[in-house]
Parts: sequence; C-alpha cells; structure tokens
Amino acid sequence: MHQRRLGNQGPQVSALGLGCMSLGLADAYSSAIDSDQAAVTLIHRALDLGITLLDTANIYGDSELKVGQALRGRRSQAILATKFGIQTGHVNAAERGINGRPEYVRTCCDESLMRLDVDYIDIYYQHRIDPTVPIEETVGAMAGLVRSGKVRYLGLSEAAPATIRRAHKVHPIAVVQTEYSIWTRDVEELVLPTLRELGIALVAYSPLGRGFLAGRFLAVEELAANDWRRGNPRFQTDNFARNLALVEHLQALSRKKGCTPSQLALAWLLSQGTDIVPIPGTSNLSRLEENAAAADVQLTPAESAGIEQIAPPGVAAGARYAPAGMESLNH
Repeated sequence: MHQRRLGNQGPQVSALGLGCMSLGLADAYSSAIDSDQAAVTLIHRALDLGITLLDTANIYGDSELKVGQALRGRRSQAILATKFGIQTGHVNAAERGINGRPEYVRTCCDESLMRLDVDYIDIYYQHRIDPTVPIEETVGAMAGLVRSGKVRYLGLSEAAPATIRRAHKVHPIAVVQTEYSIWTRDVEELVLPTLRELGIALVAYSPLGRGFLAGRFLAVEELAANDWRRGNPRFQTDNFARNLALVEHLQALSRKKGCTPSQLALAWLLSQGTDIVPIPGTSNLSRLEENAAAADVQLTPAESAGIEQIAPPGVAAGARYAPAGMESLNH
C-alpha cells in the first residue's frame, strides 16, 4: 500500500484509509455489520492489506468498541482517528445538537479512549463546528489533550476556510475531513486551496458517493426501509435517475480501463493530489480488497480528462444532505 503524509504536521498513513461508520450503525446502512467478530475480521484484513488509517466517531453506534476490540495486540499498526462534537444520547438523530464547549471536548475524549480501550488517539476531530462556541476555545481544549498525551494530532471536519485559519493559529491542524468525490467537489473551490496554503491534508469521506458511484443501485427500493440514504436528496426519485446516468458513464469508462467503477472513482480522487486520503467504508471483505487495489490504478491524462468531461463540479443532482444536515456544514 502506498503511503501519504497527513499535511506538514501529521503522521504518515496509507493512501487509502477505512471508514468505520458502517461497523456500528446498523440503523444507517442496509449492509452494516452487526457482528463483533465480522467487524474484527474486516479490520484485521484491512491492516493486512497495509491500510493503516482507521476512522470512526463517538456517534457511530458501537463502532469504537469494535475498532478497539480489533486493535488489541495490533495497536501499533494503526493510525486511529475518532471524532466528537455531535451530541450523543438522543434517540432521534434529528434532535442531536453540536457541542464544542471545552468541558464537552474533554469528556468525549475520555469516553472514546475508554470505548476504544487505548491510551491515546492519533487524530482527534471536531466532527462539526459549533457556531455558538469560538473555535479558539474548542481547539484550545483539544490542544490540552495533546499536551496531556491523550491525543497526537488535531483535525476538523466540514469546517469553513476562515474557521480552519483561526483554529490553525491556536494549534497546528494536521487534517481536515470533508466529503469529496467525483460527484461532490465543493471543497475544490475554497477549502482545498486553504489547506494547501497552510500545509493541512484532506481526508475525503464518502469517496464513493455513499455507494452510489460503485454502481450497486438501480433503484432506491433496493435499500432497506430503515437505510438513511432513502432520505438523502441524491437518492430521491428524479435525482436518482439523473445520478444513475452519471454512474452509467463511469461504468463505461471503468470497463475500458479494466477496473471497477469503485476503483475508478478512488483512483480519480487519489490523482487530485498526494495530500488527499480517501476513506471508503465497507462491511464486505471483497469490497475492502477491491477498494485497496484502487491505490495501484493509475489514470492517464486522457482518462482524467474523460472523467472531467462527464463529471464536472456540480454534476450531481440534489444536495448532499437533507436541509438539517446542510445547516451543520461550512461553519
């Protein structure tokens, strides 16, 4: 597995990481893992493939517990990332607020350390920015976690450029995480140039468009009734049809390339810069191996131009979240 460094301040990690949300959110995705042993087997296979960056969060159900179980005896092989900021304890996700108060930062870190059963967290993210708390106060508390040895590096998720700059002045930010894929390219306009100016890496979540770009869906009805994607604007009837047409174009390009649509989408993202690390999630061993192989897919200039032609910025139909989710972005 190829290696990349997370910015000027961060650690070296595998070029592709593993998103671990589906390991613990059985009520979010149709294919989520509900078995501890299956989750451990998946993570162990990822480590065996050279995937070192494991990404979870305190709100991903019992994902932290499963990740921690998998890392017993293998902690040194992983760069472990988790997050705080979206409040837990609410049955209805729509009722969750965002909390960036210093005392909440410290409490969440201690709770994550306990669930993960580790002495330190490699990368600690603020999952969403709390607009009611100055970022200086939140990052100041996060910096205290670094000084105490509980955390090694700091990250932000879905933060606006101005917020990133202010945070970076308080303590070096190693990485910013945001959605980035062939059909979600908002980050290219303002965020990515800011990160490159400051020497901060970008970790790209949902690099396969929540599975859509992999070409696995022909109709929204294929998703389980409780799959949250049913409420996502890009999976709605009219938008679904338009986005499916994009996927069909990508499938044609991938057949010509001799790879899968997933590998094409990940290879495109990797080609956007060595400061970008995608973290596709999966609960399937074969998909994990397929995704890992994307690190070896090299696109020619002509192939990149072909993707650009069919998938320019703004090509996806529909917003990337429902209105409530969109309100929490870019603070």
